[in-house]
Amino acid sequence: MNFPILSSLILLPSIGALFLFFTRSEKKNKITVKYVALFTSLVTFFLSIYLWILFDQSTSEFQFVEDRIWIKGLINYKVGIDGISVLFIILTAFITPLCIISVNNSIKNRLGEFLIAVLIMESFMIGVFCSLDLVVFYLFFEAGLIPMFLIIGIWGGSRRVYSAFKFFLFTLLGSVLMLVAIISIYWISGTTDVVQLYELGIDAKYQNLLWLAFFSSFAVKTPMWPVHTWLPDAHVEAPTAGSVLLAAILLKMAGYGFIRFSLGLFPLASEIFTPLIYTLSVIAIIFTSLIALMQEDMKKLIAYSSVAHMGFVTLGIFTIQQQGLEGSILQMISHGLVAAALFLCVGVVYDRMHSRLIDTYGGIVSIIPKYSVLFMLFTLAALGLPGTSGFVGEFLILMGAFKDNFLVAVTASLGVIIGAAYMLWLYKRVVFGKLINSDLKQMVDLNKSELFILSCLAIPILFFGFYPDPLINTIEVSISDLIKVYNLNVMNN
Repeated sequence: MNFPILSSLILLPSIGALFLFFTRSEKKNKITVKYVALFTSLVTFFLSIYLWILFDQSTSEFQFVEDRIWIKGLINYKVGIDGISVLFIILTAFITPLCIISVNNSIKNRLGEFLIAVLIMESFMIGVFCSLDLVVFYLFFEAGLIPMFLIIGIWGGSRRVYSAFKFFLFTLLGSVLMLVAIISIYWISGTTDVVQLYELGIDAKYQNLLWLAFFSSFAVKTPMWPVHTWLPDAHVEAPTAGSVLLAAILLKMAGYGFIRFSLGLFPLASEIFTPLIYTLSVIAIIFTSLIALMQEDMKKLIAYSSVAHMGFVTLGIFTIQQQGLEGSILQMISHGLVAAALFLCVGVVYDRMHSRLIDTYGGIVSIIPKYSVLFMLFTLAALGLPGTSGFVGEFLILMGAFKDNFLVAVTASLGVIIGAAYMLWLYKRVVFGKLINSDLKQMVDLNKSELFILSCLAIPILFFGFYPDPLINTIEVSISDLIKVYNLNVMNN
């Protein structure tokens, strides 16, 4: 294609944000501001669907590649996609308009500035999944911190400043070593072009240190145990739309990084450090699931469940099995949909009762039945019920893990049981039981926009639960070739 479709996807949200910058100040323009942001995000989404339609699933080669020199000898703007990255672009473009629609009740002040932050963040996140140059990847990867920092720090809860700085410092400090590693790669190989680095390979004597440097960044952003402590605070204080973007997209950038760079660039080091990943992943799955059982705040419970789910993702990635890697990508896509839906469900009741505490609720099934049914669907998807997208990813991950390490797979399987316990326990206490709090009788069921948003999430959760083939067909060839190259490099060394 001559049309720069990837650059268009990256730039469109920023162009919309720039337009909003000049229309945000007038109070009477609040509706206009929201419609402009929504229109921009919808155009981006439909363009991403068009990209998926044009995408050739029969090859693992990078497609729609654009290669331009930004700063000669230093930064080369190179973007392109394969089967691994295209689904994350679509997920990002799908979640963003839902976040924009959801701001009706949750964002009262500075709506224009909030939507600018959301759109700029969308640009950066799409840029991460398109980047084929390490420097460009790093710039997009770190730039996404800024709008999220502002979203938490300006529109968050009572402890928003503390949580925003904790989020920013944890994730920024984790990436300093990655920047050093990128500079080192340029010094070693003379290029930061990812495609060239795949072909050239990186000397085995450097791989361990470089792998650890990238790991320091990806582990924090995944987030892996024990550097996960920023996530619950960030989720609790972030506005609903901020929590949705953080859980659905931002965490996935690190999982994508593990596949694209840790496995792709440092296969020998990945083989050496696989036991470390297995250990941290299993601890994350079991330990944070047990912590989730003890939570009284709905948002914090879902936040800890995200750590456990991402533990399954890192486990599947480093099985280096077709099923494990496919399952990890499907799990990330599914978790993006399910976690977004769960945080939006919390936002619905919080907007009505201004409380996230589980004890505030109980017996609401007869008062808000539509909400209760959809909340039940998302709860079952989170615990991996067959027929939902959550089941497909977890099942494939465990299949891959059983092939590679039986003990690790059995231990990780306990997380599925504990996950079912805390999610069903949450649903029982919130929806069923006696109606003790009389204030709950004043609650109204889902309005049209809330019903539309949750239905938009419910449809793909069910569809891909019964028919995951469109996702699997997209990633299958890219994953297969990645594993072949990985195994070849390991065997030759």
